[in-house]
Amino acid sequence: MLRGALGAAAAGALASAAPGCSAPAPAPYPRLVLATGPPGAVYREIGAALAEELRAALPDTEVEVRGTRASTDNMRLLDEGAVQTAMVSLDSVPGGAGGTAALCRLYDSYLHLVVPAGSGVEELADLEGRRVSFGAADSGTEYTVRRLSALTGVRMDGILLNQAESARLMEDGEIEAMFSLTGIPTPAITGLAGRMRLRAVDLGGAADLLAGDEPGVYLPATLPASGYEGVAATPTLTVPNILLARTDLPDDVAAAVTATVFTRSAELAARRPEAAQINIRTGIATGEVPLHPGARRWFREQKL
Repeated sequence: MLRGALGAAAAGALASAAPGCSAPAPAPYPRLVLATGPPGAVYREIGAALAEELRAALPDTEVEVRGTRASTDNMRLLDEGAVQTAMVSLDSVPGGAGGTAALCRLYDSYLHLVVPAGSGVEELADLEGRRVSFGAADSGTEYTVRRLSALTGVRMDGILLNQAESARLMEDGEIEAMFSLTGIPTPAITGLAGRMRLRAVDLGGAADLLAGDEPGVYLPATLPASGYEGVAATPTLTVPNILLARTDLPDDVAAAVTATVFTRSAELAARRPEAAQINIRTGIATGEVPLHPGARRWFREQKL
């Protein structure tokens, strides 16, 4: 049902991107590297799907996907010039990040706090002193959870594990909870929910704290009951994800990448339902992160 509904939404998003919104073919560009995320993460799967579409849109370019630890790691790789484009959560982009600009907004990630169904953890404060996965090192999950811990004063025994590792250790009883800032459904949690009963912890109060601290970046939301087998709807928060590029990426290549995201959104959503959120009318909503000149030109050509 979730996939069907999201697929319909993707069709609507594509309709708003309509014929004639593709970018002109760019001049030959030898190699484009897209930084994604760790095993078990939505970033990695959407990134792989986007790379396939980019290979068709940029036939003279070698398009490479680079698996990473996610957002903070991706920002470092962009800064070093090791990649030209990257998926990042909006809150992990430092103010006025020099050398980078946004191509577009993609979809919103939900902050998951997942525990075994029989756990005594009912609220964030119950994690005090417990062994908890904060997500992969240098990930958006780690960044957001550390901010949350600082704001609330809840001190956890945090360890850094990617989503696949977190799911394995929770199944083995080696950690008591796992955080994950990701799209819905995320593969690692979907697989875990099929093997053991899970419960999401209410993060409504945390959402209000973060939204008050940085409005427009953190937004109160509800983890839907349709997301995972046996997991009830639960208050949480969302963070937008954006596609970033180095500012030295040629304008015509930036425009072609941006066009591909929107004209091929239905194909992306067929691979990953989170991509159904991609919508040309919200694509320019990248917060305080400026649009790349090539992306800005493309959006203006769509008369938005």
